[in-house]
Amino acid sequence: MESSIILTNEQIQNKTRRIAYQIYESNCNEKEIIIAGINGNGYVFAQNIAKILSAISEVKVVLCEVKIDKKNPIKEITTSIPASEYKNKSLVLVDDVLSSGTTLIYGIKHFLEVPLKRFKTAVLINRNHKKYPVKADFKGISLSTSMQEHINVIFDKKNSYAVLE
Repeated sequence: MESSIILTNEQIQNKTRRIAYQIYESNCNEKEIIIAGINGNGYVFAQNIAKILSAISEVKVVLCEVKIDKKNPIKEITTSIPASEYKNKSLVLVDDVLSSGTTLIYGIKHFLEVPLKRFKTAVLINRNHKKYPVKADFKGISLSTSMQEHINVIFDKKNSYAVLE
C-alpha cells in the first residue's frame, strides 16, 4: 500500500500552535496547567505544546509523562509527577492520534482517581474510529480513514510529518 503525507512539518507546527492557543484561551484564568502527554509520540506532542504555551502565556506549564502500555492499557498506568502535583489543577491529556480511543480512555480513567479543576484532551489527528465514548477537546485535524489504514506521526527536530499508510 502506498503511503501519503497528510501533514507536513509546517502544518504540524501551525496545528500545534493553534492547539496551544486554544488551551491557553480555555485556561487563561489558571496559574498553572498540567500538560500530560501519553508516552511516545503523545509525550513529544505534549512537549511541543508546552513549549509554545510557555512562550505565549504567563501560566506555569508543568509537563507530565503518562506511561501506558498501549498494547495492554488495563495494566497499571504511572505518571512522571506525583498525583499531588496535579490534584485540583487544570490538566490536558495529550496524544498524537485518536483512533479507537482505547489509550485515551484508560488515560482519562487514571486521572479520574484524583480531583481535577478542569480536564481536557488534545490530539494532533482524530481518526473517528471510536470504540469508546471519548472525544478530543482540541484537535489538529479530523480524518475519516478505513480501519485498514494506519497513521504514523514522525516527530523530528527539523522535519516532522504524518503519513497515511
